Parts: sequence; structure tokens; C-alpha cells
Amino acid sequence: MPPDSSSAALAAPDISTSPPSLLTLFIAFAKMSLAGFGGVLVWARRGIVDQHKWMTADEFNETFALCHFLPGPNIVNLSFVFGSRLRGLPGAVAAFSGLVGPPALIMVVMGVLYHRYGDIDALRRILSGVACAAIGLMLAVVFRMMTPLLKRRDVIALLLMVAVFIAIGIARLPLAAVLLAAIPISIAITWWMRRAA
Repeated sequence: MPPDSSSAALAAPDISTSPPSLLTLFIAFAKMSLAGFGGVLVWARRGIVDQHKWMTADEFNETFALCHFLPGPNIVNLSFVFGSRLRGLPGAVAAFSGLVGPPALIMVVMGVLYHRYGDIDALRRILSGVACAAIGLMLAVVFRMMTPLLKRRDVIALLLMVAVFIAIGIARLPLAAVLLAAIPISIAITWWMRRAA
């Protein structure tokens, strides 16, 4: 990683106006979660980076990377970390509640309906189509998150990303083992590059 991205994941986001209210955080994360068929990451990045400009693309990537190393679902971790950075514990609760509350309510209703009507063949075909759309959305967000690396032409970060993808996605090595190797290597390379600069 280049020197200009130092500790962006831990610093407060650069918001030109005052931080959003708790209600704004709740509504923003509720919209993300309700739009997020097949995964909320696409919509979270769009809302936080593109729409509200609460974070830069680099800050989002680094914060999301941090959330990978916390226990639990990554996007839930992101809502908590992001909310707490803006408004402390109340902000974390507001973002988390917006992310989890509305979909949980819908899922309870849908679960009851699926239990009753789940054997209908047309419904099964619809769910297969939704699964394909979810994969497409995930691929789209991966390419969007790669954009800052490509713009900076950060060859080392791209090589590390490709190496981890090959190790996990193609060679089928265990995730924990790959991360235990990749994390110290990426930290050492980043430290060396900053020291050289």
C-alpha cells in the first residue's frame, strides 16, 4: 500500500458538514439493507462512498478489510465500526439497527410464506434467478473496490490480492492459513515501503 493510505481505516471519516444524525444513519443503512438482494456490500459501498460521501473509496476498502478480521458477518461489523466512528456507541447501534432490523422483519414474514407455499415450482425458479443476480452484484462490487488500486497502479497490493485469490479460490487452501501468511507479508511490505519513502 502506498504511504498516503496510512491508518485511514482508524481515522475519522472526512465529512465536510456535521456528522449525520442517528436517524439519518438508521435510514441510510435500512435503505442499504432493503436494496441488498443477495448481499448488502454493493449497496453499502454505493451509499457510504458514492451517495453520501461519508468515506473515500480507500477508507471504505480499508475499513471493510479491518472488518474481515473481526468475528461475525463483515457487513454487520462494518455497520457497527462505521456508526461508531461517526456517532460513537449510539451511532453504531443506529447503523446496526437499520442494517438488521427491516430485513429481519421481512425475513420472518417471508419465512412464514415460504413454509406455506415453498413447494410451488415457479417460486423455486424465481429463487434460482435471484441467486444468479446476487453473484453478478458481488462481482460488480469486487471490481468497484479494486478501482482505487488500479488507479494508483499499486502493483504490490494487486499482486497480493491475486495471490490470495489464487490460494483460496483456485488452490482451495484453508482461509485461516492463507490469512496467517498474507497478513504479516502485507504488513511487512507496507512498513518497508513507508520506511523507504
